[in-house]
Amino acid sequence: MTVTASPVPAKSLLTPADHTLILVDHQSQMAFATQSIDGVTLRSNTALISKAAKGFNVPTVLTTVAEKSFSGPLFKEIQDAFPGQAAIDRTTMNAWEDKNVTDAVNAAGHGRVVIAGLWTSVCVVGPALSALEQGFEVYVITDASGDVSTEAIQAGARPLTSVQYLLELQRDWARGETYDLTTGIAAANAGSYGIGLQYAKAMLGEHAREG
Repeated sequence: MTVTASPVPAKSLLTPADHTLILVDHQSQMAFATQSIDGVTLRSNTALISKAAKGFNVPTVLTTVAEKSFSGPLFKEIQDAFPGQAAIDRTTMNAWEDKNVTDAVNAAGHGRVVIAGLWTSVCVVGPALSALEQGFEVYVITDASGDVSTEAIQAGARPLTSVQYLLELQRDWARGETYDLTTGIAAANAGSYGIGLQYAKAMLGEHAREG
């Protein structure tokens, strides 16, 4: 059998215009008990995907659970990325059981959802399984999520990392209109990769764009 390669990207790769991002319960009380990822990394990765979604104009649903009575405010990193956007506050542990959340997803009109949140075993799994059952393609950003123990993503959701999410949105360095956005987010929040970008810019200046 002969296989012929052609310059066509995999259909499973994300684009800014084909999905809705749902950020679930990135709140103080939920973070206190999270053990599967350290708080600094969690906050940095959450900032990265929030900035990416905002910069690439991805429709984003922000949702909290019992914000005033128990769980506290959204991470400041999310609020900074989406100034003035109110989070949908719920009583349900499964965000997909809140009509305001599903109405927002339906309004965006995309058949793919990307989810990150706290905790993986409850507040991520619930909407992921529900969305899958209703025919959505579901992706979970594992390193912008966390749990009280080591988390597992199963049942057909596609795992990806925060940097992977950012770079799938950019996809091609020839897309100059979002080049500085992407490298700026990575430099600020992508750990050692970001340090490398800072170094390249400091040492090579504009020539760093050629790498």
